[in-house]
Amino acid sequence: MPFRYAYPLDHLVRDFKYHGRLAYGRVLGTLLADFLAAEDLPRPDVLIPVPLFPARHRDRGFNQAYEIARPVADRLHIPIEDRLCSRVRATEDQTTLTAALRRRNVRRAFALTRRPGARHVAILDDVLTTGSTVNEMTRVFKRSGVRTVSVWAVARAAPSYVPKV
Repeated sequence: MPFRYAYPLDHLVRDFKYHGRLAYGRVLGTLLADFLAAEDLPRPDVLIPVPLFPARHRDRGFNQAYEIARPVADRLHIPIEDRLCSRVRATEDQTTLTAALRRRNVRRAFALTRRPGARHVAILDDVLTTGSTVNEMTRVFKRSGVRTVSVWAVARAAPSYVPKV
């Protein structure tokens, strides 16, 4: 993760995610792409933006992880697979939940729509806090035969940090 989830980045992420400032998503994605391009990391076969439950996607009007993934995909020449994994049940917004509640909240929340053709996927999200969401998604991908699952996010929150919305 290139950044800590702290001022001013936390304001940028919140304005993007909760106030629909889509241009901020392009900035965040470009920052992540620049960081990843400079790193000597194995490249995944596909990028998997963390999916939203359909009702939340309709309410928000966009998927923030997908919007961040677009500049990353363009810069690194990695395709985005935004329909391979879906959120199959509504979950609470995790911003105010403890680590234990976050794990419980996302348990069995994801499913694959088909078997992946990829051996290495990168799950992409805006902020990594406890890792509950990406851990649950990783389990789903590993069970389907994906060998390597990377996690890419713009920022990492401090372990005890619970973001304020």
